[in-house]
Amino acid sequence: MSLARIPCTIVTGFLGAGKTTLIRHMLQNPQGRRLAVIVNEFGDVGMDAEILRGCGAEACDESGIIELANGCICCTVADDFVPALDALLALDPRPDHILIETSGLALPKPLVQAFHWPAIRGRVTVDGVVAVVDGAALSEGRVAADPEALAAQRAADPSLDHEDPVEEVFEDQIACADLVVMTKTDLLDAPALARAQAAIAEALPRAVHVVTSAEGKLDPGVMLGLGLATEADIENRRTHHDEELDHDHDDFDTIVMDIPEATDPAALAARVTAACAVPGVLRAKGFCPVVGKPLRLLVQAVGQRVSHQFDRAWGAAEARQGRLVVIGLKGFDQGAVGRALAA
Repeated sequence: MSLARIPCTIVTGFLGAGKTTLIRHMLQNPQGRRLAVIVNEFGDVGMDAEILRGCGAEACDESGIIELANGCICCTVADDFVPALDALLALDPRPDHILIETSGLALPKPLVQAFHWPAIRGRVTVDGVVAVVDGAALSEGRVAADPEALAAQRAADPSLDHEDPVEEVFEDQIACADLVVMTKTDLLDAPALARAQAAIAEALPRAVHVVTSAEGKLDPGVMLGLGLATEADIENRRTHHDEELDHDHDDFDTIVMDIPEATDPAALAARVTAACAVPGVLRAKGFCPVVGKPLRLLVQAVGQRVSHQFDRAWGAAEARQGRLVVIGLKGFDQGAVGRALAA
């Protein structure tokens, strides 16, 4: 007897929109499901996977979290994604549901199309594509938290006569969505919320439900179990990249910086804020030890919005070494970022 196909939810969204926080909440509130996660990051260090492993959820142990780094999942389906699915489907017991967190730069359509591949189409199905959008940024007329970075990119190419790649990525993610989750609504008053909702409505090419979330909290029943088999409809969802055989992400740079043990979390957050003020920097996230504290400090930044919290204890064999991943537009001043963090 053949096994039922396992539903997969693809969670897409721009850098810093809140995908990892949302998935972490799902892991902590599985509602009886055995959940597994594939995390794709654009860069050399899998910071998001570490954030998820620190959630302490019994529904998803470390064997159920697979990290794909050093390449966008929509570009490396055969080399990375299919083997990751094979590993999760070999688990005993098998997961009831798989969450796939794409990098902020990924296009969801090629990934959904991969569910037609003979190697996996009989074993998994796309339960739905969830686009996570930054409500605070949208309320201010932006898809990202740093308008200076977008302006710098446009200024670097005087021949640019179309929307910049960041906005195209945003529009392609929205175009493929079965559900839109607008995050950071706790930062918005009623007029700002209305502006963000209007921005989403303008970008949506068809009727799609939009739900709001503060601090990544969302009832899993809203996001999981949609049962849409999106792969059957994906060719009807038009994107900017439909005519392209390949795409790349040469517009972005990622660096990893070591940061020493902190004495004051607020002071560290101030230095990260200064680093994110460097033109072209879009996102920063990482961990840091704090003097006298057994827990590691999680730091996440989008533009000038920086949050920090203790998430879990350092392991007995784990080096108390801080690391920060910084993502920005191609050519951003990495030296200036380093000086801001060391100040």
